[in-house]
Amino acid sequence: MEETVYLNGELLPRARAFLSINDYGFLYGFGLYETMRARNGKVFLLERHLARLMKSAKVIGLADRLKGVDFGTVCQRVLAANGLTEARLRITVSGGEGEDPPWKGEGGRPTLLVTARPYVPPAPEKYERGYRLGIATVRRCTQSVIDGMKTIDHLASVMARMEAASRGLDEALLLNDDGFIAEGGGCNIFFVRDSRLVTPSLGSGILPGVTRELVIELARGLGITATEGTVGIGVIRKCQEAFVTNAVMGIMPVTEVRDAGGNSVTIGEGKPGEITRRLMQAYSERLEKETG
Repeated sequence: MEETVYLNGELLPRARAFLSINDYGFLYGFGLYETMRARNGKVFLLERHLARLMKSAKVIGLADRLKGVDFGTVCQRVLAANGLTEARLRITVSGGEGEDPPWKGEGGRPTLLVTARPYVPPAPEKYERGYRLGIATVRRCTQSVIDGMKTIDHLASVMARMEAASRGLDEALLLNDDGFIAEGGGCNIFFVRDSRLVTPSLGSGILPGVTRELVIELARGLGITATEGTVGIGVIRKCQEAFVTNAVMGIMPVTEVRDAGGNSVTIGEGKPGEITRRLMQAYSERLEKETG
């Protein structure tokens, strides 16, 4: 069955969904997106994703033009149209199209695209083996408002992840302009040191990840101390465990980190640790509770 997408108020076959060459998203990277997971036909943590989307939309001047859009209903329509209950959804919003650039004119209505594709989780063996990360040459900027939003201008992350892939690694690890750890190319990162959870703060130039937020809550609920702050690169050698998070894969253990020179550090015993496993279990239970 051909994929069906939602574009500007219509459900369309993917082959008939087109964007204008004057769309501000295409021309200027002026837009936002959210990626979410649906399980049993329900979108996990939908309200948190939409809250982040609208918060960023307010910053870039799109919030008022998105009032009245029932994103939840749209997501359900796309899932139903594709006959999916287990899916990876993406909401993409741009500033719409206009003859004048966005700083000279308001343009038309925002472009709204929602897609849903079958969710294929990483293999169980991947969760047991864990991700191998490579420290990227691209860096995050602590002073940039852009790095704190999920914008469609994703070039830095794309470059970092291409660099990691060219080295045969699973994901990139980006430092910020001060040389401290920021986040992964498409995920947030956590370290376990002396039974405590440590993760870069929002001031480190990172995206305020929805799954990151949930993991901090889960950790504290389990009695695990979770702190946010400036995280130096030395933690890679000193930590006992590490993992990355995002909305699609949940919690993925990290077992190796390589620097740009190819030097490798094995995290802990080279396999998921106790605290990582406890959090993976808690996350799985929360997912089941809200979507089961």
